[in-house]
Amino acid sequence: MKLFGTDGVRGEAGSFLSAPVAMKVAMAAGIYLKSSAVTNKILVGKDTRRSGYMIENAIVSGLTAIGYDVIQVGPMPTPAIAYITENMRCDAGIMISASHNSYEDNGIKFFNAHGDKFSSETEKEIENIYFNDALLNNSQVTGKAIGKAKRIDDVIGRYIVQLKNSFPVHMTLQGMRIVLDTANGAAYKVGPTVLEELGAEVIVLHDKPNGFNINEDCGALHTKDLCKSVVRYRADLGIALDGDADRLVVVDETGEAVDGDHLLGALGVYLHKQNKLKGGGIVTTVMSNQGLEDYMSENGLKLFRSDVGDKHVLAIMKKQDINFGGEQSGHIIFSDFAKTGDGLVATLQLLALLNDKKKKASELLRPFPLYPQKLVNLHVKRKKPLSEIASLDEKLHALEKKGIRHLIRYSGTENKLRVLLECKEADIMNEKMNEIVEFFKKALNE
Repeated sequence: MKLFGTDGVRGEAGSFLSAPVAMKVAMAAGIYLKSSAVTNKILVGKDTRRSGYMIENAIVSGLTAIGYDVIQVGPMPTPAIAYITENMRCDAGIMISASHNSYEDNGIKFFNAHGDKFSSETEKEIENIYFNDALLNNSQVTGKAIGKAKRIDDVIGRYIVQLKNSFPVHMTLQGMRIVLDTANGAAYKVGPTVLEELGAEVIVLHDKPNGFNINEDCGALHTKDLCKSVVRYRADLGIALDGDADRLVVVDETGEAVDGDHLLGALGVYLHKQNKLKGGGIVTTVMSNQGLEDYMSENGLKLFRSDVGDKHVLAIMKKQDINFGGEQSGHIIFSDFAKTGDGLVATLQLLALLNDKKKKASELLRPFPLYPQKLVNLHVKRKKPLSEIASLDEKLHALEKKGIRHLIRYSGTENKLRVLLECKEADIMNEKMNEIVEFFKKALNE
């Protein structure tokens, strides 16, 4: 069994991600960290899923069993856990969340002492320990060596200060009306608080979590309600977060959602013109539209592409000494202020742009044309290696001859095959998408 996917350990709570599995994962991570422990403290946060109680208690049991002390902070956004881990000098941080997935799923994300997500190499080491029963048994401690756990309820204030410090000190949000959809998730308290303290009038949607309604017809994946509300309340902007608030979707004052690549382009060029963009470019993933790359080039900037996942974006940002990047899906990283995608930091930087330019979102946030692009997710029973699918290379070569950019990959967290096609001619793209989808349906059901 493979534990780690694109973003930590994720699956259906109570089956794949059961209490025993969560406890063993925590023990394995703790054993790995022990060799370089400094403070012997690990921070644990979660989103608003009911299963978070089960998984949190299992993680605390696993960590204390091998001698780690645990700090529990309750529901907090994923980027807050990254920040507070470093701020409180913990050896690591753990976030219990399945991000944008529905309530049935849950997940475990890890951050090191500097607030960075664990590397793929570190995850592999933890997997090896997880399957080493002898090491797990021999690492358990007794007596005074057993760890302790305590809950702290006031860390939200530290994160609010960090967020407000990312917003230009000479600006306020006075006079702005913002509709904020917190997805019944981890930012249901901190999101409205920050925007209101900076002066905005905030209309909050979906801020009543009950353990089962996280991401349910709301948030970054379901913006219909937000789009209507922006128009209804004559708001300047709409912001939709996902369940753990590490991503956002923006809706302009006309009620239209803004494409993630448009957002990355507008923010990247704005930073460049403010002399705040480092490294001469931005980092996105292989999913981003060619139109964004062309726009960067027109402004004298480079675009670097990474594998899907904000930790891969961040790795290239560090390598190229770049301080801005993100994913088309809404994970946006301002590394001067956050160690991972942070929906609220990105919101505040966007509001700084609108505040500075004194223009409407619809005027500023579509600065270039996008190539027609289509993404289809196919449910699969098993993830047959792409290299074993007969005639696939010929099919992909035929797409390239038609000028179609393609990206075919399995989801790291779900049983889905993601098929992305992009082409200047929408009719050709749609025709070829139908063909390739039928090809995969047949090939994967043989």
